[in-house]
Amino acid sequence: MKLVNRIITFVLVVALLFTGMGTTVEKVLNDVKLGLDLQGGFEVLYEVESLVDGQEVTEKVLADTTTALNGRINEFGVSEPSIQVEGKDRIRVQLAGLDDQSSARELLSSTANLTFRDVNDNILLDGTDLKEGGANASFDQQNQPIVSLTLKDASKFAEVTKKVLAMGPPNNLLVVWLDFEEGVDSYAAEVKKAPKDQKFKSAASVSQVLNTTDVMISGNFTVEETKNLASILNAGSLPVKLTEIYSTSVGAQFGEDALNDTVFAGIVGVLLIFVFMLLYYRLPGFISIITLTIFTYLVLIVFNGINAVLTLPGIAAIVLGIGMAVDANILTAERVREELRVGHTVKEAFKLGSKQSLSAIIDAQLTTLLAAAVLFYFGTSSVKGFATTLIISILLSFVTAVWGSRLLLGLLVNSGYFNNPAWFGISKSKQHHIDEGITSLDLSTKFDKLDFVGNRKKFYALSTIILVIGIGILAVFKLNLGIDFSSGTRVEIKANNEISQQEVVDYLDKIGFPNSDVVISGEEKDTAVMRYKDDFSQQEVLDFKAQVIEEFGHEPSLSTVSATVGKELALNAIYALTLAAIGIIIYVAVRFEWRMGLGAIISLLHDVFFMVAIFSVLRLEVDITFIAAVLTIVGYSINDTIVTFDRIRENIDRKETITTKEELANIVNKSLRQTLGRSVNTVLTVIVVVVALVFLGAPSIQNFSIALLIGLVTGMYSSICIAAQVWYTLKAREMDKKGTSVVKKEKKQWGSDEPTV
Repeated sequence: MKLVNRIITFVLVVALLFTGMGTTVEKVLNDVKLGLDLQGGFEVLYEVESLVDGQEVTEKVLADTTTALNGRINEFGVSEPSIQVEGKDRIRVQLAGLDDQSSARELLSSTANLTFRDVNDNILLDGTDLKEGGANASFDQQNQPIVSLTLKDASKFAEVTKKVLAMGPPNNLLVVWLDFEEGVDSYAAEVKKAPKDQKFKSAASVSQVLNTTDVMISGNFTVEETKNLASILNAGSLPVKLTEIYSTSVGAQFGEDALNDTVFAGIVGVLLIFVFMLLYYRLPGFISIITLTIFTYLVLIVFNGINAVLTLPGIAAIVLGIGMAVDANILTAERVREELRVGHTVKEAFKLGSKQSLSAIIDAQLTTLLAAAVLFYFGTSSVKGFATTLIISILLSFVTAVWGSRLLLGLLVNSGYFNNPAWFGISKSKQHHIDEGITSLDLSTKFDKLDFVGNRKKFYALSTIILVIGIGILAVFKLNLGIDFSSGTRVEIKANNEISQQEVVDYLDKIGFPNSDVVISGEEKDTAVMRYKDDFSQQEVLDFKAQVIEEFGHEPSLSTVSATVGKELALNAIYALTLAAIGIIIYVAVRFEWRMGLGAIISLLHDVFFMVAIFSVLRLEVDITFIAAVLTIVGYSINDTIVTFDRIRENIDRKETITTKEELANIVNKSLRQTLGRSVNTVLTVIVVVVALVFLGAPSIQNFSIALLIGLVTGMYSSICIAAQVWYTLKAREMDKKGTSVVKKEKKQWGSDEPTV
């Protein structure tokens, strides 16, 4: 019976969804908060130290410091700053979309410890005597820039001026200091220097007692300097000393180029996925295009809802999330196609395929979610953003690619208008009759000639050779550690036209930042990249930027990491990988059995080591995003492995009892052949996106994309040729040793949440 009302319902639901998205998508895109790597800006990690001996850096001190920093940023006019306390003594500040980064850095790091002293450096007044918001940029009677101050107590200022007046000329001076260092600074030493080099702000002579709250700070100021000084004083003195231990700044041009390149690469990759799904899976592929579009829209909605900041790795995570959503669609479609080949009707095949694929989908996505959670906990800055996006993507992919796809496909299937298996890419010649009693275990595949179990020793030998060669390569070449792990400064300079390596080398020598290790990149050869072993001081960063902007017309991008932070990032990366591996093996052991968990971990270690070895050979830079790539591949590889193990378990359940190793080998081979098509299709769809990111995406995520590409290929290989073979070897040994059979094992069911239409 054909039910046209199902078709009408489908059309209305899809029309309603796309109308809603179409009318709001512009606002959603405009509301997306871009990270500094996509719009320019800078990020600084400060280590907080007490200014007073014996004073501890407590939570209250950190809170007061963040308040003072926030006040300074507000004075500077920056919108939506991010100031976060990290650990016990660190504060991370992120200011995206900021044009005048140099002034902002100077504004933030200055402690602004205001003091009024006599010529003998005795303190007379300090910042606590200043009225809140009492500093203003102004002009004196000669129209010279000054800073006017409003004090709290006029009588106290009268006492101070009386004391200074009594000292007589030429010592009747009231000296204004910022950040006076006891035992280091002195008026006597500074007054001998040229006016532009003097550390004190002004030294005004006192000719009479002043019973007033109005004070002027005059000197050789520019208008901009008086504005910044007034902002610093109004923001209040910081209760601590802030030392930069990590910083990164991205010029606006770099951010704009990175955004355009990566979005374009993502669109190209996703469109290619859509074409493949439509041509290969037909009707389910058409449904997947609809739900994947909804998925992308919902990711942005949720992202805006939690006020998250979208970074370059975040865009990559969205694109990879689409790949995971595709995987769920492919898994269901493949199971439906199997049931159609067995001889079931389209309605029966849809119902059975949806139910049988649910367990593998949930298991696979939960393990990837585990890897993303570990990355979020240990990640910093943009990596944490990547993990956040990946977590959102995994959760929403279940809502859209699992529940949503089944709802929409169910409407079409149950309408009765799509009863021909050709709608699912299955020809009549490949479909058996249900009376033949054929099961999915009996179906032929394109890979029936492949004997995976019989060649397991060859796989072991190949992997062992790779392991030995990899160890040798690492021993000789070691890893090309980026500044994230080795400390130092990384610089990118962008020019308006093509530049040569020698031209940049000569220029760096000329400005006092010599470096012969310069790499020219970019399609138009207009970008120079270099690394310095030492981390730049704040003043060096400011000086370097000023000179490069003057010469090339674009603000350079700089990342500076101290040795302390580099070591911590490396340790955190090891902790993250260790915890992810432990969590995965526990989960797989509980859901399946410990031998499968062990096989999964061995294959994961194989993948990770292979990625590390390739990066060593190619001398690709290993930075913090490489860890994000490793953990992503951990998720994808375990995804493949779990789907394979789920099929092995299902086929064992069909046999109920396996008494010989030959039977067990046949089950493993059959399971691998049945899931190989799905594995290849899933990996190919994600590889399409990753290749687009490699060749069309921003240079800053190129190594990240290359790591993903390597991991995807090795992950598919290891889940088939390593993980399953390790399980077979362990299981066969158990059968030999104990003389036992492999029997059907009751498993916990996730239940069936398929929508009923």
